[in-house]
Amino acid sequence: MKIHYFQRYHSKENVHTSNAMLLLSRLYQYSPSKFFDFLGNILPDNADIQLEFNIQDKVSGGTVPDATIGQASFKIAIETKLDGNFTLNQLCGHIGTFKNENYKVLMTLDPNPMHAKFTIQLNQMLAKHNNTANDHVIHRHMTFDEIVSQIADVIDDRDRDIQDVVNDYREYCYSSGLIPNDWKRMRVQLASTTLAVNKTLNLYYDNVARGFSGHKYLGLYSEKSVRAIGKILAIAVIVPIDGSLSIEGEYGAITEEMKARVWKAIDDGKNKGYTLHTSKHRYFFVEEFIDTDFKKITKGAPMGTRMFDLCEVLDEDTLPNTVTIAEELRSKQWH
Repeated sequence: MKIHYFQRYHSKENVHTSNAMLLLSRLYQYSPSKFFDFLGNILPDNADIQLEFNIQDKVSGGTVPDATIGQASFKIAIETKLDGNFTLNQLCGHIGTFKNENYKVLMTLDPNPMHAKFTIQLNQMLAKHNNTANDHVIHRHMTFDEIVSQIADVIDDRDRDIQDVVNDYREYCYSSGLIPNDWKRMRVQLASTTLAVNKTLNLYYDNVARGFSGHKYLGLYSEKSVRAIGKILAIAVIVPIDGSLSIEGEYGAITEEMKARVWKAIDDGKNKGYTLHTSKHRYFFVEEFIDTDFKKITKGAPMGTRMFDLCEVLDEDTLPNTVTIAEELRSKQWH
């Protein structure tokens, strides 16, 4: 049973905010230096929040200690919306939460980028406030996807504990609709013993108890590389009962030809000692599995499933057809 670090099954904005803060606190507990690396992407470009070590640091009106260790203060006020429905009055009111911090950040958090017109209005409001009050409040807008990506940028393959936390938060965001990008996501599954039959039948089956979030592409991993990729046509939970198939469709339409492929997979599973003929499994049907060679360059097989943003991997804003994706993945690597 998979352990989840973040609360599920709630859609209230305060829950999404709390989970985002839990992610950041987990990162800080794991590594303060990596947390401050992440924070450096939020604060102004010239911000210096690292520890300062000073010798004979004289303070007015006091004695002179041999040394001091200090740090610039900062405060980030966060407002979360799920539909971009921010208001100037509410955000202006949040400015009152700041005191005498060195760095003051008004952060807006939303599944999507902020509307350009509202961004201009908000920046004008902040400029007026800063000029009138001789203040230095700045605004940063982030999507949930950007939070995940920027934290992923400051950790590496050796940070397994925090990687599990970040991966679970990413799955939470996907399942909650906070990262609306199913169309460009590839889920990678281990397929060492079934790779050949998966490619022949253009399907993949998985334990029905194993959850997953939205994705349009399926990658098959074997021997240190993603060996094939297919675009998903349909997903269904299927179990044989008295010579027929009980089908619970989850996405797309299941055709008679697909059912015939399921029976072939069941027969192949019997030879491999699997239980497709006696228990429920989830079947993923693809247009066609196209050969590729998307190499993993670090030791060990991936822990469970892995999700990839294909636009990010290929450095594209839109995706080409599956054949071209498979060809371009041959020149890419991952860890």
